[in-house]
Amino acid sequence: MSEALVATEVPEASAPGASGARQFWRRLRAQRAAMVAAAVVALLVLVALAAPLLTAIEGQDPTTYHPSLIDSARGGVPVGPFGGAGADHWLGVEPQTGRDLFARLVYGARVSLGVALAATAVQVAIGVAVGVAAALGNRWVDQLLSRFTDIIVALPLMIMALALLAIVPSSFPRPVLVALVIGLVAWGNIAKIVRAQTLTLKGLDYVSAARLSGWGTWRIAVRELLPGLAAPVITYAALLIPANITVEAALSFLGVGVKPPTPSWGQMLTAADIWYQAAPQYLLLPAGALFVTVLALTVLGDGVRLALDPRAASRLRVGTGRRKEAKA
Repeated sequence: MSEALVATEVPEASAPGASGARQFWRRLRAQRAAMVAAAVVALLVLVALAAPLLTAIEGQDPTTYHPSLIDSARGGVPVGPFGGAGADHWLGVEPQTGRDLFARLVYGARVSLGVALAATAVQVAIGVAVGVAAALGNRWVDQLLSRFTDIIVALPLMIMALALLAIVPSSFPRPVLVALVIGLVAWGNIAKIVRAQTLTLKGLDYVSAARLSGWGTWRIAVRELLPGLAAPVITYAALLIPANITVEAALSFLGVGVKPPTPSWGQMLTAADIWYQAAPQYLLLPAGALFVTVLALTVLGDGVRLALDPRAASRLRVGTGRRKEAKA
């Protein structure tokens, strides 16, 4: 995937200015699937931000136990149909604890989305800094940073994250720790993309003119190179967010991610693995929310890629047209 995102020329939509932004939005709006995905993502973000308001309307919170709503004679299964769903508990309650499932689901969205966005920001910041420094440095700096990046890329993310999360004291805020660990371990691919794109931009006329006019390396990087890097960086970041959501869910599922009582979709899946028959909604709701979120973000990321690099779509159309002509 990294190689496919590295462009050999500066994408047309990466040109700074209002006209480039208008072209980007026009191309993005032309993709119905991407717009539907954007609406779903916006709704999920709104639900996550409004979690305190939504739970206040329901009259519940994500940590209060309701033992009266649990049938202890049946092993802790919620009392009533559909997991105890009703006017007081819109989606029912958790088995054994009786905590409100709707409250934990919407608060879990805050944790899952927040961790993914924070981890992506860390990855982008480190990857852009290392990639630009490698491309603009001398041969020794480039070799050193490139070999270090290769080592980072070769490290298994899950194993490194499991090791780091296991040795950090539990007093450290777990969502912040998970975001930092994912960001610090998984920035290698974006650094390689940025380095390759920066090497391409260095050879363009406007960058050479800026160098001949006496501009320093830092000024050239900020004023000339970073705008040209916007398209590949934004594209890759849009695809990183769903991947980071999956990693956070996997870490929480393995028991080293977000710890109770803080709700997380991965943590809810961990606790639901033995209740899929007695209380299936406890498993299906967080799994469904995770699936919809990852799918929407993936489709939106692909739409952003096509909007920023319309040549990818045009190549597909040209190839299809040629095949049709050949068949005719």
